[in-house]
Amino acid sequence: MASSFLRRAYQRIIEARERQVSRYVNDALLSLDDKTLESMGTSRAELRRKRATGSVF
Repeated sequence: MASSFLRRAYQRIIEARERQVSRYVNDALLSLDDKTLESMGTSRAELRRKRATGSVF
């Protein structure tokens, strides 16, 4: 039981860090110009949508 609790806790920490990194990268990409974003295959609108669907915190 204790190992499953620790495993779940560790997994939740990893998931939280992944969300944090995703927000950080998304914000960094939003600082690029539209031409660069287009060459990367994404758009400013798409990045804003991803940001809006992020976590509550």
